[in-house]
Amino acid sequence: MTDFQKYVQRYLDLIPSDDWLEELKKTGVKTIELYAQLSEEQSLFAYAEGKWTLKELLLHLSDTERVFQYRILAFLRGDQNELPGFDEELYATQSFANERSLSSLLEEYQLIRKSSQVLLESAHSSALQNVGTANGNQISAETVGKLIVGHNVHHLNIIRERYLPGL
Repeated sequence: MTDFQKYVQRYLDLIPSDDWLEELKKTGVKTIELYAQLSEEQSLFAYAEGKWTLKELLLHLSDTERVFQYRILAFLRGDQNELPGFDEELYATQSFANERSLSSLLEEYQLIRKSSQVLLESAHSSALQNVGTANGNQISAETVGKLIVGHNVHHLNIIRERYLPGL
């Protein structure tokens, strides 16, 4: 198994059920419910020096989902151009998430998640099997969709394990 396959598998293993489209909805709701309980002050919390604040983490989820959405769209449409990777640390430092209101970040996340749902639910089953290349690795549109779910679950776990105990 390649490093890329291991990277992908660790996220796929986090998806709670085989119905990943339903899990896409559920993780969106769980994320919104969790963040809706936070105050503005709490949303600026980072569990350690150099770690993202909860606001930065939420915008990271949105940014990553946007990148993955584009990959899914390109692959669904049969685009064979190699798509670039992205530097999540650079995106986070350039996001200015901490200067935004928590409600604006939540609204953005909600809209992006709804957009992902519409894109993936309307995709033809055969097109979901289309493979493209992103960040130097071949991957199917469906697997990228599943990565949205697994990535979100991964960060929900981190929030519960490392952030919430410190609040």
